[in-house]
Amino acid sequence: MNYLAHLLLSHGTPAAITGAILGDFVKGSAVAAWDPAVQEAIRLHRAVDRYTDRHPLPAASRALVSPERRRFAGVVVDMFYDHFLARHWARYHDRALPDFAREVYAVLLPQRARFPQRLQRILPYMAQDDWLGAYADVASVDRALRGLARRLRYPERAAPLAGAIVELERNYDAFEAHFSAFFPQLRAYAAGRAREADGTEARRRAR
Repeated sequence: MNYLAHLLLSHGTPAAITGAILGDFVKGSAVAAWDPAVQEAIRLHRAVDRYTDRHPLPAASRALVSPERRRFAGVVVDMFYDHFLARHWARYHDRALPDFAREVYAVLLPQRARFPQRLQRILPYMAQDDWLGAYADVASVDRALRGLARRLRYPERAAPLAGAIVELERNYDAFEAHFSAFFPQLRAYAAGRAREADGTEARRRAR
């Protein structure tokens, strides 16, 4: 899943928002440098990614991506799913998406100097261009895909990614159906993980 989905699936606390973003940027033992609540949010992010990778509905979405872009299918489908999440936001959250996005930026920007350098670089653009809210617009997804293709280490290899919006346009209804069936299951899984973590922390404190 991409940024917006991870943020929605978090507890919504500052620590959870921070960990939901850091999950894509903090690797291996570097997690230990963060507060326990942030660490738990990073672990949730990783668990959500594993669940998504193994689930048959996202797999069906990835199979719709044409062979020329199949190597980027995971990234492409993650962005497409954030598009549908943003487009149907009111189904999944009781706060308006612009308000939710502003809260996220307000949590993350003051911490920018603490973040890995790659996140430090992109965070101002994320807030300035409102990446989270912009996912609802197909043209914004297109710009995001083109921007990602430019930022990859070998742009010439990423050239097919720059035109990946055609995959969404060709199979829009199928991608939307997959997302609509999958996301409630993912939310239930993430909520179960969160309950387990809360129970573990309560038992630790009771010792």
